[in-house]
Amino acid sequence: MQTDASLKRFGEVIQRLLRGEHLSRGECYDAFREVLLNEQPDLHQGAFLAALTAKGETPEEVAGAWQAIVELDTARVDIPLDEPLVENCGTGMDRLKTFNVSSAAAVVAAAGGVRVARHGARGLTSACGTVDLLEAVGIAVDCSVDTVAQSIRTCGIGLFNGMSARVHPRALFRILSQIRFGSILNIAASLASPCQATHAVRGIHSAERLSDVARVMQAIGYRRAMVVHGFDAQRENGMDELSTIGESVVHEFHPDGREDRYTLAPEDVGIRRAGYAEVATTGDVRREAERFRAILSGTAPDACLDITCLNAAAVLYVGGKAADLASGIARSRDLIHSGRALEKFRRWAEVQRNGDPSSAMGFPSHSGA
Repeated sequence: MQTDASLKRFGEVIQRLLRGEHLSRGECYDAFREVLLNEQPDLHQGAFLAALTAKGETPEEVAGAWQAIVELDTARVDIPLDEPLVENCGTGMDRLKTFNVSSAAAVVAAAGGVRVARHGARGLTSACGTVDLLEAVGIAVDCSVDTVAQSIRTCGIGLFNGMSARVHPRALFRILSQIRFGSILNIAASLASPCQATHAVRGIHSAERLSDVARVMQAIGYRRAMVVHGFDAQRENGMDELSTIGESVVHEFHPDGREDRYTLAPEDVGIRRAGYAEVATTGDVRREAERFRAILSGTAPDACLDITCLNAAAVLYVGGKAADLASGIARSRDLIHSGRALEKFRRWAEVQRNGDPSSAMGFPSHSGA
């Protein structure tokens, strides 16, 4: 219930953020609890998210928000953790809007034996988000979390829709349907998957946030991850993927506590530098679905295949299916050109079904393969 006292108390939290003060993990958890339970008016909720974003979230604040979302607003499922369970996604909010590299890379890595548990959303700061694209190619995006879990168990890949009321039943679907700006939710909510992944390749919109996000991920239970940010040729703008148009910066951590920070150039792993226009999004869902099909079929332009294989290699490497990025790239190319990546997608579309997968954006049926 919104009383004058509760409004004033929450308003003071917003004022603290506007003054540049940080919240503890517990304070951020409490504030997010009120947001998720809709105990504050919409104006306060929006002001809180905007003030926190403008100040810049600390690892403790992100962890507090994540904890509230997991405990209060996430339908949970159990996935056996006898082998790595890997997620790959980006935060959005980046300046360089590429095609949906992570979705194509996830399918390729799953074809290589990595179990992939994705947790994505529709485009909030982009025209074609993960959910928009995968819905267009025939993946059911509004199914139950049990259906997604079954897909992960049986064919090694599944997608939880972070904007679905069946995944986040109390609040996130309400909040995310009303905002079109980047916020702490791009990090905290994307980490709040119905199943806790153990490994990850996580793209970040800002190179300055790599270490902070790595700290959060370690604090909430990830064992192994590559946290990455890719640049353009001038290092002026960036993407939440490993880049083939410029260098990438990587913060990698391991189960034994070891951490590595390094810069990676495309040439280091045998990839030709591309131009941004070659990997930029068209902003049109249907055209992006056609590009997704071409990548998995091995008929896309080299620049699109290269950036997909680089990011798939990272998932294979983190998931223990490649010794290093170079060998992961070679394996990714083979998975595409041998037809195994396309076959993996077909199987995924059958299990996490959205109607007849054979009619999805020109993907042939098994009998037509």
